[in-house]
Amino acid sequence: GADRTQIMPLTAFQNTFAGNPLDRCSERRGDTAWLGEMQTSPDSLTIVLWNGKPLIEKSPEGGVQLAYLPATMSDELAGGIERLLFMGLWKETAVFAVDIEGGLDPAEGTLQGLGAFEDLRAMALRLPGAEAAMAATAKSMFEWRRRHRHCAACGEPSVVVDGGWKRQCPTCKAEHFPRTDPVVIMLPYLGDRCMMGRQEAWPPGMFSALAGFVEPGESIEEACARELAEEAALKAVKVRYHSTQPWPYPSSLMIGLIAEVEDDQAAPDQTELSEVRWFTRDEARDLLAGKIEGVFAPGPLAIAHQLLKAWVEEG
Repeated sequence: GADRTQIMPLTAFQNTFAGNPLDRCSERRGDTAWLGEMQTSPDSLTIVLWNGKPLIEKSPEGGVQLAYLPATMSDELAGGIERLLFMGLWKETAVFAVDIEGGLDPAEGTLQGLGAFEDLRAMALRLPGAEAAMAATAKSMFEWRRRHRHCAACGEPSVVVDGGWKRQCPTCKAEHFPRTDPVVIMLPYLGDRCMMGRQEAWPPGMFSALAGFVEPGESIEEACARELAEEAALKAVKVRYHSTQPWPYPSSLMIGLIAEVEDDQAAPDQTELSEVRWFTRDEARDLLAGKIEGVFAPGPLAIAHQLLKAWVEEG
């Protein structure tokens, strides 16, 4: 057939946590002999997460990077396949990830001198983009495995198979696959003004795009229209796609949209949103630059920032 890779918009806008560079080799995950070979190869590498925080070291250029350990250490660190994940191949090199839990920081013990465990969200913009994406992939997978240790069909404990990408129930043979929850996140606009909302729980002065989970039996456009109506009493008339962002908190896919609305009679629902505010393009530009006193938008890590930036740059 035709080479479909040519028409994939992979050069389109890439958010933080997107762009995992590894070949996931999904067709080889079931080959336990090959995986075992990869794990014992002196060339293979492993990244380590402790309580969801990746092990990070200083890079030669003075920045930060993921700390890669020999994969031969992964057995000892993981203590079994439950906490081991085959991430994929970087060119010819196999990359694994290990999940460590517990109260004692391994960087103070067994992994002393090899780096420090850092909060991924805090470090994401300092890490190379490809490495932030790899860490996010591992974090999402480990969160899923931690929350789904029992078979959803019969309740018995399930076991890890396929290099960590599937759980199987030994009792009823049901197979369980990782969850990714789709979330629509949209910037509504009318003419030369866009609207942002705020939640009571957010830091004072922070305004952001509106967001909500896509429900079963609902298209992305329908979810966008429903959320705008529910949260802000706005009617969407046109919805267009900007980009997506894997968001490993715990495992969402943020679907970024820019939505034209019918009128400006917005009213916050007082459950999700406590306040809404309209911004002209110039005000939105100032907001991104941090020039409006007492009001700020999410930083560049967030897709909400990128939606606002894209809308500002259109005018």
